[in-house]
Amino acid sequence: MAKVESLDEKTRLEQQQEDISEGSLNSPLWTEAEERAVRRKLDWQVVPLVTVLYLLCFLDRSNIGNARIQGMQEDLDLRGYRFNVATSIFYIVYLTVEVPSNIILKRVGPRYYIPGLVVGFGLISMCTAFVNTYAQLCALRALLGVFEGGTMPGIAFFLSSFYKRQELYFRIGIYVSAASIAGAFGGLLAAVLSQIPPWGVNDTIHTWRNIFFFEGIVTMIIGVLAPILLPQSPESSKYLTDREKWIAAERLRLELKALPNEKVRRHHVKRALLNINNYIAAGGFFCINITVQGLSVFMPTILRELGWESVQAQYYTVPVYVGASVIAIAIAFISDKTRKRGLWLALFTTLGITGFSLLRWGSGSSLKYGAVWLCALGAFPGGPGFLSWALNNASGPAIRAISGGYIVSLGTLGGILAVWAYLPNDGPNFPIGHTINLIAQFTTLALALFGIFYCRWENRLRDRGGRDYRLEGLTEEEQAALGYRHPEFRYIS
Repeated sequence: MAKVESLDEKTRLEQQQEDISEGSLNSPLWTEAEERAVRRKLDWQVVPLVTVLYLLCFLDRSNIGNARIQGMQEDLDLRGYRFNVATSIFYIVYLTVEVPSNIILKRVGPRYYIPGLVVGFGLISMCTAFVNTYAQLCALRALLGVFEGGTMPGIAFFLSSFYKRQELYFRIGIYVSAASIAGAFGGLLAAVLSQIPPWGVNDTIHTWRNIFFFEGIVTMIIGVLAPILLPQSPESSKYLTDREKWIAAERLRLELKALPNEKVRRHHVKRALLNINNYIAAGGFFCINITVQGLSVFMPTILRELGWESVQAQYYTVPVYVGASVIAIAIAFISDKTRKRGLWLALFTTLGITGFSLLRWGSGSSLKYGAVWLCALGAFPGGPGFLSWALNNASGPAIRAISGGYIVSLGTLGGILAVWAYLPNDGPNFPIGHTINLIAQFTTLALALFGIFYCRWENRLRDRGGRDYRLEGLTEEEQAALGYRHPEFRYIS
């Protein structure tokens, strides 16, 4: 009897082909409503948690900018270019660990690895409260780079293992927007924590040291608790039924035409390195990072140079970051709905171009504060945009793991340039820094437009059968392993 009911159920499902998920056309065994329910459950389990984890990551990275104007520069004798050197060391180490970290993540899984990174950079942040010399600060910034380096590409790859291509940018946009939220929280927390009276042995913890200590403690606590909610894969989610787990995994396999459990091999690295779209995205990420990382570290300093006191400058950063966060999430949502990447990246670059032009040649505190707003609103959607664009067009889990780390590594070089764009002797107007950022915004515009052209050209070529030769002589398994090189794969432009 049970067997007959099972056959009847299968027949009923097959008759619902008009309501079948787009990603399951080759195997119509679930409805669009079922897939939507799976996606909603994953959204509530995964996205808020990784957003909080990345917020902590960016907070522990950028709080050095807040601490600088709260007395750290004088206490640690950060004269001349010492602050720039200490910040550069972080980015140099950061970019070297991203690809190896993603390879490890692909092998061991995210459930404990990503929270382990969070606990690690929280510990380093807390320890920074006890540094007494410039050399000690440099050493801890290097260690911070070791743990933070794998976090952003790791979370991006993690999300790409749960969501289809047209769903990914919105989710990445939400978690990367944590960078701007962290900026808002950073200014508020810095203003509040720096007011805590001196405490500890001989009152050694005070002002800027409180910022590092308490933010580090909170980060470690959340990192330790994260594995309770973080799933290893869609199939292991405690919030899904057995059927929903199968749908969550199968819908990705059918869309990407790739083997979900493939291990990273040498040919995966080669294909990631030869993907032209990766370099378009990496170039855009590099240019955007000049602005995003520059603002995260130097916005308090820039605002202080406009005439506001240190605490007041911290408060003035808050609305800028909140606005940038809202816009970044909104653009991510619209981009997923329209299935367009380059168009929105190109459009919002114009805000950054306008903002840095006003900072470079304008005058007056009110005008320049408005220009900072334009710079942030124009730049912050770019990070998740270019990263999502690359992951969308790097089919195959192993290739995506390499691509995500590789693109963020190249993009991190923009963070190093950002550190040296704003030099002490260039203030208070910082013409060199603003000019560098203006050029970066124009370059971002050019890369976004070229990316649109390349993706559409490649898709038209495949529509004509121009890449069909790649299937000749291959087994079905070898064809599935082609990833983004498969003739049936289409780029998102």
